Amino acid sequence: MNLRGRNKISPEFSMSSMTDIVFLLLIFFMLTSPAITPEALDLILPKAKGKTTTKQNISVSITKDLQIYINKERVTNSSLEQRLKAELAGVEDPTIILRAEEGVPIEKAVNVMDIANRNRYKIVLAVKPD
Repeated sequence: MNLRGRNKISPEFSMSSMTDIVFLLLIFFMLTSPAITPEALDLILPKAKGKTTTKQNISVSITKDLQIYINKERVTNSSLEQRLKAELAGVEDPTIILRAEEGVPIEKAVNVMDIANRNRYKIVLAVKPD
């Protein structure tokens, strides 16, 4: 009986295990790469399929006329940060819902995002559902 043929490992078997390892490494790096950039602005962007968040601490709205509202109360641009600090003082895991009307300059929305980033508030950009 010839045993030479039984002890050989087929090249297909050894290559398939190598591709499994490469595939698992690829998945590992895809999952860990977002954690590598901690200096990025932490934004939570909702999907535009009509889902809403159940946790809403405060809403900041910017109209086309560049008027700013906290919930339904109008505030000035200069007092916005102080009012947000007062409203969210003592709130655990504070979140701001940013509602910018279509046509509002991006600088106005970025100003609110900057305030949220400085004070370590989460911010959600509200979108119109499809």
